[in-house]
Amino acid sequence: MIRSMLFVPADSLRKFESAMRTEADSLIIDLEDSVAMSRKVQARLDTQEMLRGQHSNAKFLFVRVNALDTGMTLQDLTAVMSFRPYGIVLPKCQSADDVKTLSLYLDAFEVMVGAPIGSTRILAIVTETASSLFGLGTYKDAGPRLWGMMWGAEDLSASIGASTNRNDGRWLDPYLMARSLCLAGAAAAGVAVIDTVETDIGDLDRVRSASVEARRDGFTGKAVIHPKHVDVVNQLFSPTEEERIWAQSVIKAFEADPDAGVVRLGDMMIDKPHLRAARRLLGLTDAIVAQ
Repeated sequence: MIRSMLFVPADSLRKFESAMRTEADSLIIDLEDSVAMSRKVQARLDTQEMLRGQHSNAKFLFVRVNALDTGMTLQDLTAVMSFRPYGIVLPKCQSADDVKTLSLYLDAFEVMVGAPIGSTRILAIVTETASSLFGLGTYKDAGPRLWGMMWGAEDLSASIGASTNRNDGRWLDPYLMARSLCLAGAAAAGVAVIDTVETDIGDLDRVRSASVEARRDGFTGKAVIHPKHVDVVNQLFSPTEEERIWAQSVIKAFEADPDAGVVRLGDMMIDKPHLRAARRLLGLTDAIVAQ
Protein backbone atom coordinates (compact mmCIF):
# COMPACT_ATOMS: atom_id res chain seq x y z
CA MET A 1 0.00 0.00 0.00
CA ILE A 2 1.39 3.39 -0.97
CA ARG A 3 0.64 5.90 1.77
CA SER A 4 3.45 8.44 1.37
CA MET A 5 5.02 9.75 -1.85
CA LEU A 6 8.14 11.85 -1.26
CA PHE A 7 9.26 14.27 -3.99
CA VAL A 8 13.01 14.32 -4.68
CA PRO A 9 14.74 16.81 -7.02
CA ALA A 10 16.14 14.88 -9.96
CA ASP A 11 19.41 16.80 -9.90
CA SER A 12 20.36 15.95 -6.30
CA LEU A 13 21.84 12.53 -5.69
CA ARG A 14 22.46 13.57 -2.08
CA LYS A 15 18.76 14.23 -1.45
CA PHE A 16 17.84 11.01 -3.21
CA GLU A 17 20.15 9.00 -0.96
CA SER A 18 18.64 10.74 2.06
CA ALA A 19 15.11 10.03 0.81
CA MET A 20 15.94 6.35 0.34
CA ARG A 21 16.72 6.14 4.05
CA THR A 22 13.26 7.35 5.02
CA GLU A 23 10.18 5.18 5.50
CA ALA A 24 8.46 6.72 2.46
CA ASP A 25 6.57 4.07 0.53
CA SER A 26 7.33 5.76 -2.78
CA LEU A 27 9.67 8.40 -4.18
CA ILE A 28 8.83 10.77 -7.02
CA ILE A 29 12.05 11.77 -8.79
CA ASP A 30 11.17 15.21 -10.10
CA LEU A 31 12.42 16.33 -13.50
CA GLU A 32 9.87 19.15 -13.65
CA ASP A 33 9.41 22.06 -11.24
CA SER A 34 12.31 21.36 -8.89
CA VAL A 35 14.89 21.41 -11.71
CA ALA A 36 16.02 24.65 -13.38
CA MET A 37 15.98 24.69 -17.17
CA SER A 38 19.77 24.87 -17.25
CA ARG A 39 19.94 21.66 -15.18
CA LYS A 40 17.53 19.46 -17.15
CA VAL A 41 20.20 17.52 -19.05
CA GLN A 42 22.23 16.78 -15.94
CA ALA A 43 19.06 15.91 -14.03
CA ARG A 44 18.23 13.21 -16.58
CA LEU A 45 21.68 11.69 -16.08
CA ASP A 46 21.30 11.86 -12.31
CA THR A 47 17.87 10.22 -12.57
CA GLN A 48 19.41 7.30 -14.43
CA GLU A 49 21.80 6.83 -11.53
CA MET A 50 18.91 6.97 -9.06
CA LEU A 51 16.98 4.32 -10.96
CA ARG A 52 19.89 1.86 -11.17
CA GLY A 53 19.14 -1.12 -9.01
CA GLN A 54 15.64 0.11 -8.17
CA HIS A 55 14.17 -3.37 -8.52
CA SER A 56 16.27 -4.57 -5.61
CA ASN A 57 14.83 -2.07 -3.13
CA ALA A 58 11.48 -1.86 -1.41
CA LYS A 59 10.45 1.60 -2.58
CA PHE A 60 8.29 2.31 -5.60
CA LEU A 61 10.11 4.83 -7.80
CA PHE A 62 8.12 7.19 -9.98
CA VAL A 63 9.57 9.85 -12.28
CA ARG A 64 7.77 13.14 -12.80
CA VAL A 65 8.46 14.16 -16.39
CA ASN A 66 7.95 17.60 -17.87
CA ALA A 67 4.45 18.36 -19.12
CA LEU A 68 3.35 17.34 -22.60
CA ASP A 69 3.19 20.93 -23.85
CA THR A 70 6.83 21.66 -22.96
CA GLY A 71 8.33 19.55 -25.75
CA MET A 72 10.55 17.82 -23.18
CA THR A 73 8.44 14.78 -22.26
CA LEU A 74 9.94 12.46 -24.87
CA GLN A 75 13.47 13.51 -23.91
CA ASP A 76 12.70 12.65 -20.29
CA LEU A 77 11.23 9.27 -21.23
CA THR A 78 14.17 8.48 -23.51
CA ALA A 79 16.49 9.05 -20.56
CA VAL A 80 14.64 6.93 -18.00
CA MET A 81 12.59 4.18 -19.61
CA SER A 82 15.43 1.72 -20.08
CA PHE A 83 15.68 1.67 -16.27
CA ARG A 84 11.99 0.71 -16.03
CA PRO A 85 10.65 3.05 -13.34
CA TYR A 86 7.62 1.81 -11.48
CA GLY A 87 5.59 4.72 -12.81
CA ILE A 88 5.55 8.07 -14.59
CA VAL A 89 3.99 11.16 -13.01
CA LEU A 90 2.36 13.42 -15.59
CA PRO A 91 2.04 17.06 -14.50
CA LYS A 92 -0.39 19.65 -15.91
CA CYS A 93 -2.65 16.82 -17.06
CA GLN A 94 -5.75 18.22 -18.73
CA SER A 95 -7.92 15.12 -19.17
CA ALA A 96 -7.91 11.44 -20.01
CA ASP A 97 -6.66 12.36 -23.49
CA ASP A 98 -3.29 13.37 -22.03
CA VAL A 99 -3.06 10.05 -20.19
CA LYS A 100 -3.82 8.24 -23.45
CA THR A 101 -1.09 10.20 -25.24
CA LEU A 102 1.46 9.29 -22.58
CA SER A 103 0.25 5.68 -22.70
CA LEU A 104 1.03 5.51 -26.40
CA TYR A 105 4.52 6.85 -25.75
CA LEU A 106 5.02 4.25 -23.04
CA ASP A 107 3.84 1.46 -25.35
CA ALA A 108 6.64 2.34 -27.77
CA PHE A 109 9.31 2.70 -25.10
CA GLU A 110 8.38 -0.60 -23.45
CA VAL A 111 8.76 -2.38 -26.79
CA MET A 112 12.14 -0.73 -27.28
CA VAL A 113 13.49 -1.70 -23.85
CA GLY A 114 11.89 -5.14 -23.69
CA ALA A 115 9.54 -4.35 -20.81
CA PRO A 116 6.09 -5.94 -20.60
CA ILE A 117 3.53 -3.78 -22.38
CA GLY A 118 1.48 -1.88 -19.84
CA SER A 119 3.89 -2.42 -16.96
CA THR A 120 4.62 1.29 -16.41
CA ARG A 121 1.93 3.01 -14.37
CA ILE A 122 0.76 6.60 -14.72
CA LEU A 123 0.02 8.98 -11.86
CA ALA A 124 -1.67 12.09 -13.28
CA ILE A 125 -1.59 15.46 -11.51
CA VAL A 126 -4.99 16.66 -12.54
CA THR A 127 -5.81 20.11 -11.09
CA GLU A 128 -2.84 22.33 -11.95
CA THR A 129 -4.57 24.48 -14.57
CA ALA A 130 -7.98 26.12 -14.73
CA SER A 131 -8.94 24.12 -17.82
CA SER A 132 -8.02 20.82 -16.17
CA LEU A 133 -10.94 21.13 -13.75
CA PHE A 134 -13.34 20.55 -16.62
CA GLY A 135 -11.69 17.21 -17.48
CA LEU A 136 -11.91 15.52 -14.09
CA GLY A 137 -14.85 13.36 -15.10
CA THR A 138 -13.03 11.85 -18.07
CA TYR A 139 -10.44 9.70 -16.29
CA LYS A 140 -12.72 6.68 -16.08
CA ASP A 141 -11.90 6.31 -19.79
CA ALA A 142 -8.14 6.88 -19.44
CA GLY A 143 -7.18 3.23 -19.86
CA PRO A 144 -5.52 0.57 -17.71
CA ARG A 145 -2.21 2.36 -17.20
CA LEU A 146 -3.79 5.02 -14.98
CA TRP A 147 -2.68 4.09 -11.47
CA GLY A 148 -3.76 7.21 -9.66
CA MET A 149 -4.72 10.87 -9.62
CA MET A 150 -3.19 13.64 -7.52
CA TRP A 151 -4.52 17.13 -6.98
CA GLY A 152 -2.37 20.23 -6.58
CA ALA A 153 -3.02 23.82 -5.59
CA GLU A 154 0.13 25.85 -6.18
CA ASP A 155 0.08 25.85 -9.98
CA LEU A 156 -3.69 26.20 -9.94
CA SER A 157 -3.36 29.46 -8.01
CA ALA A 158 -1.15 30.87 -10.73
CA SER A 159 -3.43 29.59 -13.48
CA ILE A 160 -6.54 31.30 -12.12
CA GLY A 161 -4.70 34.45 -11.03
CA ALA A 162 -5.32 34.11 -7.29
CA SER A 163 -3.19 35.91 -4.71
CA THR A 164 -3.40 32.98 -2.27
CA ASN A 165 -5.00 29.57 -1.98
CA ARG A 166 -5.51 29.43 1.79
CA ASN A 167 -6.89 31.54 4.60
CA ASP A 168 -5.63 30.80 8.12
CA GLY A 169 -4.33 27.48 6.81
CA ARG A 170 -7.64 26.40 5.30
CA TRP A 171 -8.17 25.86 1.60
CA LEU A 172 -10.28 28.51 -0.10
CA ASP A 173 -13.34 27.55 -2.13
CA PRO A 174 -11.73 27.09 -5.60
CA TYR A 175 -9.20 24.63 -4.16
CA LEU A 176 -11.76 22.73 -2.10
CA MET A 177 -13.71 22.31 -5.34
CA ALA A 178 -10.62 21.02 -7.17
CA ARG A 179 -9.86 18.63 -4.30
CA SER A 180 -13.42 17.29 -4.25
CA LEU A 181 -13.57 16.86 -8.03
CA CYS A 182 -10.27 14.97 -7.98
CA LEU A 183 -11.68 12.63 -5.32
CA ALA A 184 -14.82 12.03 -7.35
CA GLY A 185 -12.91 11.57 -10.60
CA ALA A 186 -10.56 9.02 -9.04
CA ALA A 187 -13.45 7.13 -7.45
CA ALA A 188 -15.21 6.98 -10.81
CA ALA A 189 -12.02 5.72 -12.45
CA GLY A 190 -11.32 3.21 -9.68
CA VAL A 191 -7.76 4.40 -9.07
CA ALA A 192 -5.67 5.66 -6.16
CA VAL A 193 -6.16 9.28 -5.17
CA ILE A 194 -3.27 11.21 -3.64
CA ASP A 195 -3.59 14.34 -1.50
CA THR A 196 -1.41 17.33 -2.30
CA VAL A 197 1.74 18.41 -0.45
CA GLU A 198 1.97 20.71 2.56
CA THR A 199 4.37 23.49 1.66
CA ASP A 200 5.10 24.72 5.21
CA ILE A 201 7.92 22.32 6.01
CA GLY A 202 8.03 23.09 9.72
CA ASP A 203 4.30 22.85 10.46
CA LEU A 204 3.91 19.19 11.40
CA ASP A 205 0.57 19.92 13.04
CA ARG A 206 -0.75 21.03 9.66
CA VAL A 207 0.63 17.87 8.02
CA ARG A 208 -1.10 15.86 10.72
CA SER A 209 -4.49 17.56 10.41
CA ALA A 210 -4.37 17.51 6.61
CA SER A 211 -3.61 13.79 6.65
CA VAL A 212 -6.49 13.07 9.02
CA GLU A 213 -8.88 15.04 6.80
CA ALA A 214 -7.59 13.47 3.60
CA ARG A 215 -7.90 9.89 4.83
CA ARG A 216 -11.33 10.63 6.28
CA ASP A 217 -12.52 11.95 2.93
CA GLY A 218 -11.24 9.02 0.88
CA PHE A 219 -7.68 9.83 -0.20
CA THR A 220 -5.50 6.74 -0.30
CA GLY A 221 -2.17 8.52 0.24
CA LYS A 222 -0.43 11.88 0.46
CA ALA A 223 2.46 13.54 -1.34
CA VAL A 224 5.18 15.17 0.77
CA ILE A 225 8.12 17.43 0.04
CA HIS A 226 10.22 16.90 3.16
CA PRO A 227 11.43 13.70 4.84
CA LYS A 228 10.14 14.73 8.26
CA HIS A 229 6.57 14.65 6.93
CA VAL A 230 6.83 10.98 5.98
CA ASP A 231 6.34 9.32 9.37
CA VAL A 232 3.30 11.47 10.17
CA VAL A 233 1.65 10.59 6.87
CA ASN A 234 2.46 6.88 7.16
CA GLN A 235 0.99 6.70 10.63
CA LEU A 236 -2.23 8.48 9.75
CA PHE A 237 -2.82 6.59 6.51
CA SER A 238 -2.37 3.22 8.22
CA PRO A 239 -5.48 1.47 9.56
CA THR A 240 -5.85 1.25 13.32
CA GLU A 241 -6.19 -2.12 14.99
CA GLU A 242 -9.88 -1.46 15.54
CA GLU A 243 -10.33 -0.70 11.84
CA ARG A 244 -8.46 -3.86 10.85
CA ILE A 245 -10.66 -6.00 13.06
CA TRP A 246 -13.81 -4.43 11.60
CA ALA A 247 -12.61 -4.87 8.02
CA GLN A 248 -11.59 -8.49 8.57
CA SER A 249 -14.97 -9.19 10.15
CA VAL A 250 -16.81 -7.70 7.17
CA ILE A 251 -14.77 -9.72 4.68
CA LYS A 252 -15.21 -12.91 6.71
CA ALA A 253 -18.99 -12.36 6.88
CA PHE A 254 -19.27 -12.12 3.10
CA GLU A 255 -16.91 -15.03 2.54
CA ALA A 256 -19.27 -17.15 4.66
CA ASP A 257 -22.21 -16.19 2.40
CA PRO A 258 -20.71 -15.07 -0.94
CA ASP A 259 -24.03 -14.85 -2.76
CA ALA A 260 -25.58 -12.50 -0.21
CA GLY A 261 -26.15 -8.84 -0.99
CA VAL A 262 -26.60 -8.01 2.69
CA VAL A 263 -25.26 -9.84 5.75
CA ARG A 264 -25.56 -9.34 9.49
CA LEU A 265 -22.53 -8.32 11.53
CA GLY A 266 -23.42 -8.12 15.20
CA ASP A 267 -26.34 -5.71 15.45
CA MET A 268 -25.68 -4.17 12.04
CA MET A 269 -26.76 -5.04 8.54
CA ILE A 270 -23.91 -4.47 6.07
CA ASP A 271 -23.91 -4.56 2.28
CA LYS A 272 -21.48 -4.58 -0.63
CA PRO A 273 -20.33 -0.95 -0.19
CA HIS A 274 -19.15 -1.95 3.30
CA LEU A 275 -17.27 -4.87 1.74
CA ARG A 276 -15.57 -2.59 -0.76
CA ALA A 277 -14.62 -0.21 2.05
CA ALA A 278 -13.21 -3.08 4.10
CA ARG A 279 -11.13 -4.42 1.22
CA ARG A 280 -9.81 -0.95 0.47
CA LEU A 281 -8.93 -0.37 4.13
CA LEU A 282 -6.79 -3.51 4.14
CA GLY A 283 -5.13 -2.71 0.83
CA LEU A 284 -6.95 -5.43 -1.10
CA THR A 285 -8.07 -3.31 -4.07
CA ASP A 286 -6.16 -2.32 -7.19
CA ALA A 287 -6.61 1.36 -6.34
CA ILE A 288 -4.22 1.19 -3.40
CA VAL A 289 -2.13 -1.94 -3.82
CA ALA A 290 1.19 -1.64 -5.62
CA GLN A 291 1.22 -4.31 -8.31
